[in-house]
Amino acid sequence: MTVWLKILLLLILGGILSTLGDRLGTKVGKARLSIFKLRPKSTAVLITVFTGSIISAISFATMVVFDRDLRVGLFQLEDIREKIIESEKELKKLEKNLYAFRSGNVVISSGQTLVTKTIKLNKNNDTKKIIENILQQANFYAFNLVKPNQSEYRRILLVRKDDIEKLENKITDNRSWVVRIKSAGNILRGENYVYAFPEVTLNKIITRQGEVIALENISLSKSDAESISKKINLLMASTLAEVRRRGSLTSELKINANQINNLGKDIASKKKGDFQIIARSLDNSQSADKVSVSLELQPLEKIMKNNS
Repeated sequence: MTVWLKILLLLILGGILSTLGDRLGTKVGKARLSIFKLRPKSTAVLITVFTGSIISAISFATMVVFDRDLRVGLFQLEDIREKIIESEKELKKLEKNLYAFRSGNVVISSGQTLVTKTIKLNKNNDTKKIIENILQQANFYAFNLVKPNQSEYRRILLVRKDDIEKLENKITDNRSWVVRIKSAGNILRGENYVYAFPEVTLNKIITRQGEVIALENISLSKSDAESISKKINLLMASTLAEVRRRGSLTSELKINANQINNLGKDIASKKKGDFQIIARSLDNSQSADKVSVSLELQPLEKIMKNNS
């Protein structure tokens, strides 16, 4: 609804209601009615005032019903101001963090893991003591990052009490859990506190020793050194993606760099043929473990014969 239409509607509505109010007041005056033991003249004035109030109320209610902007302005203005104020604070904080990132002063990123522990508890374990030990390790790690030049060690890690209680209730069920303490925000060097929260994940087997995790076919007649390197990198990315899909919490694989180089040289020396590069697990691994991987090169023809 446009501004001019709103004004026109208000004028028309005011005119109609004013006319009705005037006629009502006139009739009351002529009838010489009396309410609340008032004189007829006073009664007419009271009726006119009451009618005027009704006119204002109806006009106001009509505009509120038909004008969304007016409703927002009347009933949500304070909330909007508080949104705006909070957003300005967040913007200033983001600007501060951006400057800190550029200056290299952010030593702990939001969501960064401070400590990771795999635990399995039963009723005989002192759960509170075990959790406190995990928090102390997270605090030690955070303190060394935030205050590297201070020798006077102290507690700077802050975790909500209800988060700790939820953690305690969850892990005391005789199952194996992975507990991670993570930073709740970006932390600058020299800050006095690190706000953190616990994250708990059910521990499970990710890989078994000798298991093939991922593989990639390569045709040497169509490949050069660059494409071979891309194939190996693609295999490593596929391997990491697969273990993450299974529930691994690691962000990297454990592999011998020399093996990758030797594999590349071995492939390049063969010059022709179709092969399969296999990423195989070296050990059994669980959720919090880095997955150790070895790379193997097998002729595709040999693999097809073994499968037939």
